Amino acid sequence: MFVEVKITNVGVLDESGSEGFIEFTSSDGRKVLMGSFSGEVSYHIMRFMQGDRKSLPTVYNMIEELANYMGLELEKVEIYPRGNVFRANIHFIGRNGKRLVLENYRASDAVALAVFYNMPIFMDETLLS
Repeated sequence: MFVEVKITNVGVLDESGSEGFIEFTSSDGRKVLMGSFSGEVSYHIMRFMQGDRKSLPTVYNMIEELANYMGLELEKVEIYPRGNVFRANIHFIGRNGKRLVLENYRASDAVALAVFYNMPIFMDETLLS
């Protein structure tokens, strides 16, 4: 089962800014910390949270262009465990009501997209403590 979460903290774990982290919190106060991903993605997420929509990284821009071309909009992101890492399914919905799910993507990139588009993030309940 997936539970909606909000980002309550985002940043980098080291002085060089090479390793990022995100803290998620559910509505009932359960938390999970996601780390071990690029600090660059953390910086993108922080900028997006502050309202910066102008400096979209190339890979996210590519996804936006494809979605627009195909008539798709991001609906939600679902994060789940896969071994020792976090993975994500990225859900799109078309103007015609059809759905597309991109499965098993890096959770950090999926979160960045969700923040950019202000879409909900859901976490596998087993990850929350």
